[in-house]
Amino acid sequence: MGPVLALISALAWGVADYLGGIASRKAAATAVLVVGYPAGAMILSVFVFLLPGQFSTGALLWGLAAGAVGTIAIALLYVALSRGPMGVVSPITAVMSGAIPVTVGLIQGERLTTLAVVGILIAAVAVTLVSRQRRGHAKADTSTIFLAFASGTFIGLYLSALGTAPADSGIWAATIGRWSSSLMIAIGVFTVARNFPRHGFPWPLAIGCGFIDASANGIFQLASQQGQLAVVAVLGSLYPAATALLARILLHERLGPVQLVGVLLALGAAALLALA
Repeated sequence: MGPVLALISALAWGVADYLGGIASRKAAATAVLVVGYPAGAMILSVFVFLLPGQFSTGALLWGLAAGAVGTIAIALLYVALSRGPMGVVSPITAVMSGAIPVTVGLIQGERLTTLAVVGILIAAVAVTLVSRQRRGHAKADTSTIFLAFASGTFIGLYLSALGTAPADSGIWAATIGRWSSSLMIAIGVFTVARNFPRHGFPWPLAIGCGFIDASANGIFQLASQQGQLAVVAVLGSLYPAATALLARILLHERLGPVQLVGVLLALGAAALLALA
């Protein structure tokens, strides 16, 4: 069941990124975050009481840790995207977000089958290919690449924190993490911007993005409780494939041959990891 939930979380993250990308075309990405994060926290707050799970000191501490590293990850990601091409930044962050939990899982004593190892390697290639830009040869400088690696590392630490929370905690860590991140992001944005756009703001898109993104976090925590962290994290990192497919279907964006190969490899990797 863990791999299935991880794939659902990847799909949800892909949808959330798609909605967030559309919303960010209509308003500043930071403003979208200020609305989306607390919206997501509210939906998690509803389900945290409906789903099985015990609140505990461990869930609280891991949730706060997840919120802290998650906020840093988002900040680094936006700085990296503002400095370099998405086609360079995205695959680096996605691969690192899967690699860190794999490392953490192995340190915690998880043992991977040969099938799982092959699936993880294929997934890393798939994410890189599906995130590749089709046109041009945009390059990123060393500082941007460093920021992308740092962002991916903190995303991986965020997922590791959710996966390391007590197995009986349900989605408490994800809920606490989302509320703490919401507070830190709001403080940071309003301290710098000091205002919020009141006209033409894409409320439905921002709220929908927040709902789905937060739900993906909660689903991922449940997945990590029912499967190996090293496996479910890699499955979760396949979200760029879902975003690319949505853009193809809804926005009629064409997938280049390299991206199409990436999507097919992602499906193959998902099948291998589900069977591992």
